[in-house]
Amino acid sequence: MTGDQRTGAYYDPYDVEINADPYPAFARLREEAPIFHNEQYDFWALSRAADVEQAFIDWRTFSNSRSDILDIIKANLELPPGVVLFEDPPLHAMHRSLMSRVFSPRRVAGLEDEIRAMCSRVLDDLVGRREFDLVAEYATFVPMRVISMLLGIPEADQVAVRDRTDSNLRTRPGEPMQVTSANIGSPDLFADYIAWRAEHPSDDLMTMLLNAEFEDETGTRRTLSREEVLMYCSVLAGAGNETTGRLIGWMVKVLADHPDQRRDVVADRSLLDATIEETLRFEPTGPHVERYVMHDVDYHGTTVPAGSAMMLLVGAANRDPDRYERSDEFDIHRDDARHTTFGWGTHFCLGAGLARLEARVALDEFLNRFPEWDYDPAGMRLASTSTVRGWESLPISVP
Repeated sequence: MTGDQRTGAYYDPYDVEINADPYPAFARLREEAPIFHNEQYDFWALSRAADVEQAFIDWRTFSNSRSDILDIIKANLELPPGVVLFEDPPLHAMHRSLMSRVFSPRRVAGLEDEIRAMCSRVLDDLVGRREFDLVAEYATFVPMRVISMLLGIPEADQVAVRDRTDSNLRTRPGEPMQVTSANIGSPDLFADYIAWRAEHPSDDLMTMLLNAEFEDETGTRRTLSREEVLMYCSVLAGAGNETTGRLIGWMVKVLADHPDQRRDVVADRSLLDATIEETLRFEPTGPHVERYVMHDVDYHGTTVPAGSAMMLLVGAANRDPDRYERSDEFDIHRDDARHTTFGWGTHFCLGAGLARLEARVALDEFLNRFPEWDYDPAGMRLASTSTVRGWESLPISVP
């Protein structure tokens, strides 16, 4: 069944009240309307883990070619070519292979010392204060510094770059995103940096992208055009800044809510990875991702027509009681923390390894200085965006 828009199972990604705590709505969808149609915004949604997992894998039915953001799909814009987020195989495989060089396990692991030193510098400035905003003064700085380090953005320009890329995802509370070409990418933002780097090569991502050779869809061996490099940098900056900062905020929040588990990870840092995975399951930074339906497909007795926008409700799938024991409980000791937050299959998040490294180091260094803390509910504020769910402000106090 598709759900009743007024009295039954219902989900609206722009509804501020639902977004404050979407899990009751997700539970009702899983139970009453596992295939749901929102008539107002004309999208469909899958909420059960088995359905979401299968849809992630089936790219021939659920395509990325129109973007993975509902507002962009519905805007029906012409998307820029050569961007891995907006492609399916075989083009996707070609560009993903190129970008995977950036996120190879060896390259990511080699960043740990620099990330740790950066986290230490930021946190040392907070030591001695009884109160500070975890998000504004720490969580958003970590991914900003890391992405800027990869791209070669000077420190003096990093905050401006972060704010510009993040603003593309902002919405007015209760309203869809006003989609323009700026929402899809801001390549002009990096034009001067790339022009300078082309003349002054270094060991950074921009230099690698400018010089990397690959075989394109025509069989031609070439390097990326300047326009392609600009778009790659824009997409990387936007994807990397927002989500990882929200993950760090959620870890600090849920550990404060579970002080016994916080004591466990303070005492045993081998639990850091489990803490990250359970946070990604329990409070995914992206509660849903979207796909474009390429042909009619049937779910639970309902036909979803070709040309539809399909929402894959990651936040619902990650708490499906058919997949997880005690699905609504946060437990870093669980042995079934596998989740869909980074996607599955062909479009699995390329930056997942980097995000996990940043989160692990950021939490490790935070715990070294602040083993106990609390937060101020009155000062907490969720970010105004329908694509990423997390804290814009998280005031915390330390003993």
